[in-house]
Amino acid sequence: MNVLLMHFEAPLMSFGGPQIDRVGPTGRFPALSQAAGLLANALGYDHRDWSLTQALQDRLRIASAALRAGRELPDYQTVDLGQAHLRNSGWTTRGRPEHRDSDPPVRYGTHIRLRRYRADASILTAAALEPAAPAPTVAALAAALEKPARPLYIGRKPCLPAAPILVGVVEAAESLADALARAPAAFPERWAELAKWRDKSDPETELPVADERALPRGERLRTERTVDWRDWRNRLHGGERVVLRKPMPIGPAAEGAA
Repeated sequence: MNVLLMHFEAPLMSFGGPQIDRVGPTGRFPALSQAAGLLANALGYDHRDWSLTQALQDRLRIASAALRAGRELPDYQTVDLGQAHLRNSGWTTRGRPEHRDSDPPVRYGTHIRLRRYRADASILTAAALEPAAPAPTVAALAAALEKPARPLYIGRKPCLPAAPILVGVVEAAESLADALARAPAAFPERWAELAKWRDKSDPETELPVADERALPRGERLRTERTVDWRDWRNRLHGGERVVLRKPMPIGPAAEGAA
C-alpha cells in the first residue's frame, strides 16, 4: 500500500483527548480525528462538508513514532467576563455564550480554562487509506499538504508547524510500521533534518491493532484504548481504537542528538 508520511514539529502542539469540563488534555501522539481534520483542512473542506470529512476518517489508518518525546506543558487561562466589553460577548468555539445560568456574580464571573500542550516534540506519522480508492487518494493528500487550501495548525490554532508537514509517500509498504521504518532510506535529505535533534533511544511508536487477542501476550499488555473517533456531523467524540505502544528502531540515532 502507499503510505503518506507526515512530520509534526512545533514549539507547542496539542494532540487532544477526552475533555472533561474546562480541562483540555493532550496526548503523546496525533489522534485519528485530528489527522482527518488536518487533511480535510488541507483539501479545503469546511464544516458543511462533514460527510466528506467523515468518509475520509472512516478510511484513514495512522501510526506514529515519537522521534523526540518532548514534555507536557500546562497553560492556565482565565478571563473576567464581568468586564463591560465582555458581559454580552463571551462566546466559545461552540457558538453560544460562556455565561452560566445563575445570578450575575456567577453568570459574569471569572472563566477559567486549563489547556495542556506538547512542548518541543517531534512526531513522524504514517497515514494510509483503506480502501485506496475512491478519491481522495494518498497522492491527493500529499498534494494538498504541499499546497494546502488553508493554513494548517497542529491541534489548536496557535500551534503553527515549525517545518513542512509533508515528508512524502512511501510506495508499496507492507504496513504502516514498515513505512515508518523505511523513512530514512526513502527520504535521506529530509531524514537528516528530522534526526538531527531526535532522542537517542528507539522512538516510542503507536500502532493500530485490528485484534489484540492475536498479539503475543507480551505485546498484548502494551495495548491501550484511545478515544479519537469523531462524529463530524454532530461534532462529538465517542469512538475508540485499540493501539499498541512500543519502542521501534527507525534509522540510526544522529550523532550528538539530544
